[in-house]
Amino acid sequence: MNIKPLGDRVVLKQIEAEEKTKSGIILTTTAKEKPSIFEVVVVGDGKQSDGTEVKMIVKAGDKVVANKYTGSIVKFEEDELIIVKQNDIVAIVED
Repeated sequence: MNIKPLGDRVVLKQIEAEEKTKSGIILTTTAKEKPSIFEVVVVGDGKQSDGTEVKMIVKAGDKVVANKYTGSIVKFEEDELIIVKQNDIVAIVED
């Protein structure tokens, strides 16, 4: 089974938080804050219901920063995914 977002929507998967801080302190699961960095799983075709096209800038595999309280959370197979509109993505993370 596959998931395909419609229009200018993007499916994101949250990247796991670090277990350690930079100084070497190990964090418990309750102390970890969920990062707002995600991996792009799949991207819609960019067409909107009124026929206009939106240029899709992100692609599958990109790491992005998204607004914190946005999108729809979906359980899909074993994963928890978030579906957002492309304009809810605020940056692409470059290595």
